[in-house]
Amino acid sequence: MAKTKAKLSSSPAFMPFGVQTKLMPCGYKIVILIGDGMGDLPIAELGGLTPLEYVDTPAMDFVAANGELAMLKTIPDGFPPGSDVANLSLFGYRPEEFYTGRSPLEAASMGVELGRRDTAFRCNLVTLDRAADGRVIMVDYSGGHISTPEARELIDSLAEALNDDNLRFHSGVSYRHLLVVKDGPENYEAPPPHDFTGQDVTGPWNDMLKTPLLGKTIRKACGILVSHEVNRQRLADGKKPANAIWLWGQGRAPVMPTLSAKYGIEGSLISAVDLLKGIGVYAGLRIVNVEGATGYLDTDYAGKVAAALRGVVDGDLVVVHVEAPDEAGHQGSRDDKLKAIADFDAKVVKPVLEGLRKGPPFRLVVAMDHFTPLSTMTHESMPVPVAIYDSERREPASGLAYTERNGLKTGVFYADGQAFFNRLMRGG
Repeated sequence: MAKTKAKLSSSPAFMPFGVQTKLMPCGYKIVILIGDGMGDLPIAELGGLTPLEYVDTPAMDFVAANGELAMLKTIPDGFPPGSDVANLSLFGYRPEEFYTGRSPLEAASMGVELGRRDTAFRCNLVTLDRAADGRVIMVDYSGGHISTPEARELIDSLAEALNDDNLRFHSGVSYRHLLVVKDGPENYEAPPPHDFTGQDVTGPWNDMLKTPLLGKTIRKACGILVSHEVNRQRLADGKKPANAIWLWGQGRAPVMPTLSAKYGIEGSLISAVDLLKGIGVYAGLRIVNVEGATGYLDTDYAGKVAAALRGVVDGDLVVVHVEAPDEAGHQGSRDDKLKAIADFDAKVVKPVLEGLRKGPPFRLVVAMDHFTPLSTMTHESMPVPVAIYDSERREPASGLAYTERNGLKTGVFYADGQAFFNRLMRGG
């Protein structure tokens, strides 16, 4: 199956939104749509195509074919290929200057203020299997994609039993939570749990247990989780229990200029993920919480689109982040990744493009933060394709569909997020 050509009209007719719309000084709006982890490698079962090449994505292909298609280096040399680093780049920041760790960004999203001596840790609820020979297997980095209400009960129980003057648990969304430790260990290092789905994690697990203060906290937390009513019920229902915590992504609060200070623009961010919301907080964007946004295949796409189109009325910039392709990649689920990409195109890119056509001039960006190949089930650091459609056609069109290989064909390359964002802000 090969991609069809873009099917959307190339000559949109602009119509007013029906209300007074605030324009940027240069006269256009910017909307960035991020399909987290969409990038992949060729797959034999798909005829040597990547999922993005295999799935019919007419809206994304229209943006690329009728605009600029380029490659963007979101992961600087020497940095881990995490969503934290990559999305900082998509927001126009150079991680070399501002990155201090993942968890401080998530703390900002959750409204957790970090003191000068505080270290924030990402606290995953995970499913571990402890074998009789002492080996520990990472069965599921997401605790069976535990629901937010279930997870809140678990984290609240940990907080009640373990919070003190030196450490505090804070509940987040689904399996993603936070632990703040005063004077937390600065040399602590633990890998992301999603790098080890189905693998032996005995080494890093034992290293965590040996860490002063944290090791004791992890042991106590596991004891509480294993016997908790939520997990007993999950087991009875045939679900995976969230029977352990995994601490990683630590750091202290960064100091970052807002996008208003850098570029004189204001805007909003729409995401179900605390990490993205935290970047938005530091960037000075308004965080829009959409009820029903889950960070997975069942997210409320229509709600996100409606929020995005409202956001462009009085804002200069709107960023919409969709987590589902990345989650499918970490799970190694080809069918889910194909569906996530198709849904992103049909339920986000297409309606946003159609809605923008009814308003003032705009620049629409389709991007991914990093690759999450099904074959490795983790993030990779190669440059990513990014498409920029200008409704007033200030640049030559690429004529190419939005794919990883086509991005390489154009020869257009942005060395970092700052160069990419400067391109977006450039006048016609």
